[in-house]
Amino acid sequence: MNAVEVLVVGAGPTGLALAGQLASFGVQVRLVDRALDRVHESRALAIQPRTLEVLAGLGVTDELVASGNRAVRLCLHAGRREREVPLFDLGLHDSMYPYLLFLSQAETERVLAERSAAMGVSVQRGVELVGLEQSTDNVVASLRYQDGHEEQVSARYVVGCDGAHSTVRQLAGIEFEGASYPQTFVLADLEADGVAEGAAHAFLSAHGMLFLFPLGHPATWRLLAMRPPTNLPAADAPLTLDEVQHLADTYTGATVRLRDPVWMTNFRLHHRAATRYRKGRLFLAGDAAHIHSPAGAQGMNTGIQDAVNLGWKLAQALRSRVAPTLLDTYETERAPVGRLVLRFTDRAFTVATSTSPAIRFARTHIAPALIPAVLGPKTVRRRAFRTMSQLAINYRQSLLSLNGSRTRGVGPRAGDRLPDARLPDGGTLHQLTATPGWHLLLCGPAPAWDTGTVAALNQKIAGWLTVHRLTGTGDAVSLALRRLGLASGATGQYLIRPDGHIGYRSDGTNLTGLIAYLNQWLPV
Repeated sequence: MNAVEVLVVGAGPTGLALAGQLASFGVQVRLVDRALDRVHESRALAIQPRTLEVLAGLGVTDELVASGNRAVRLCLHAGRREREVPLFDLGLHDSMYPYLLFLSQAETERVLAERSAAMGVSVQRGVELVGLEQSTDNVVASLRYQDGHEEQVSARYVVGCDGAHSTVRQLAGIEFEGASYPQTFVLADLEADGVAEGAAHAFLSAHGMLFLFPLGHPATWRLLAMRPPTNLPAADAPLTLDEVQHLADTYTGATVRLRDPVWMTNFRLHHRAATRYRKGRLFLAGDAAHIHSPAGAQGMNTGIQDAVNLGWKLAQALRSRVAPTLLDTYETERAPVGRLVLRFTDRAFTVATSTSPAIRFARTHIAPALIPAVLGPKTVRRRAFRTMSQLAINYRQSLLSLNGSRTRGVGPRAGDRLPDARLPDGGTLHQLTATPGWHLLLCGPAPAWDTGTVAALNQKIAGWLTVHRLTGTGDAVSLALRRLGLASGATGQYLIRPDGHIGYRSDGTNLTGLIAYLNQWLPV
């Protein structure tokens, strides 16, 4: 029987990101997918700033950005009225990616797959999971190939990244609670005349909303629209350009002409969540754990961040004597995020699609004027964009988050994402802490730190912990310290988890609390 440390089922963005992260830690990983080829349609099409940050550690973000289309404004259309709303112009000062990146899922998967293969993990396609038997020490997975023969694989852990119809979830006996929305939608990648390039467009009408997103490749535009609730076709019924044009005319007043479709489909939406993200040595991530409407471009991004949260914990469980509760923190940290995304997208979906007379009136008459007004105040816009960009996600309630002494109530807390800032050498805080493993930032004058204790930590946790000193008086150092909530000349310590969140944070130079934290969560 072949053996592997981690078997990842499903080679979409979530599975590819997970496989890449596991490989970066030296974990023996096998990635299988029953599909014979990767997707070539756009499906998910937007990458949030936080996702670009977490993927930077895999070395793919620069290529994704170069391939995508940055969007910085949204045009709202209601009849003959048009209003422009800036996107991500505030609240993203501590990120190197202050924009929403539009990029076909097919391109995202291609970049992730190439990187995964370069790290020694190629996707095995045409391989279907058909059985799981779990014991105390491992999981035996039954894999079926296209020619019908089966293989038994022993894995320490199995992760289901296999989508809404997850076989891993079904074989684990985990419920998937929720429902389907009654509406039918149209997706199409095509060319469109009559709309300005360089912006996303939303056409508001009594029937619902039609969106045109700047995709770039394989076509200039991605169209998303709800069909009127009469004479609805089957979700898998073939679709013609004439039908899509007629639908677009309903929303745009025939001001937009469509042509040269690359891909078109009818589809239905669902909102469901797994009741558990873990059962023993089986884990769920991405659409296998939660599915929802595409409102706010949260789905693929949430799945990739599931993978980044889980990957390092599996690697550490395989490579060191960790507390048994470490793997439990995956569900306690990510399930609340999944529930929050479900609530957010469900509310946004209701506003966009409801046939209630009051909401229809608000959508067509009030929203075009109200949305720019509501988003006018900088504080509102900053909070809205920071939430949508997923930079505000935190794990403050996690067992892994511990605050030591704090003399000032400013700056990020344990569980928050590490803010980014430029450093004197031209790099950034995120680049400094991007290599696999934990990173310790010692801030303040170098003579203040006990060099013997720091050296002992480095030696004891070699390979898992890298120590950095953030000291100096220049403008770049001062800005980085302010981002961390420290005044010039003040001292502080920040222990950064492998996923870029702060595990332990304390003012001062006393390392007793830090050492206790490391002894609990990183014993080697």
